[in-house]
Amino acid sequence: MQNKLQELTDKLYNEGLSKGKQEGAELLAKAKAQAEEMVAKAQAEAAQIVAAAQKQADEIKSKVASDIRMASNQSLSATRKDIEELVVSKMSAEAVKNVLTSAEFVKELIQAVAGKFTTEGPMDLALILPESLQKELELFVNNELSKILNAGVEASFSKKVSGGFRIGPKDGGYFVSFTDETFNELIAEYLRPATKKILFG
Repeated sequence: MQNKLQELTDKLYNEGLSKGKQEGAELLAKAKAQAEEMVAKAQAEAAQIVAAAQKQADEIKSKVASDIRMASNQSLSATRKDIEELVVSKMSAEAVKNVLTSAEFVKELIQAVAGKFTTEGPMDLALILPESLQKELELFVNNELSKILNAGVEASFSKKVSGGFRIGPKDGGYFVSFTDETFNELIAEYLRPATKKILFG
């Protein structure tokens, strides 16, 4: 009887232990599966965060590179323009200054231009000339030019005109400009494309 009771106790114990081990193993497996699932989910989320961060970094890098390229191109373009303006203004300004501050050349130019105003008949003219050339031009304008054109010529001399002259009908209310500024602008327009090609291809 004692043996049977011991057998029954052992059997119950073994069955309980076996069942407990099985349930424990199942719980452990379930917990492990849940843990693996959580790790996989966390890894997936981390990968998404990294991918999003990388994408944002790439976009910022691309934008910065684009901005730098644009700024560089604008700076290069502005520098080229400055060089072009400097060369053109230097080339034209020096030549124009030398010519339009020559009293002899200005006399010839005044005579040619004034003659066009009087082709329809005598017309009184007004001239604005550089103050720096007053000594060389005053007698020519008041005496010789009036006789050549057979018309009245009124000359004034101004510090505002550094070279060349302005001319127009005495009572016409307008002047045609043949000053150094006018010639510089005109010559620069023709020089600019050629200068750009020579300097920058």
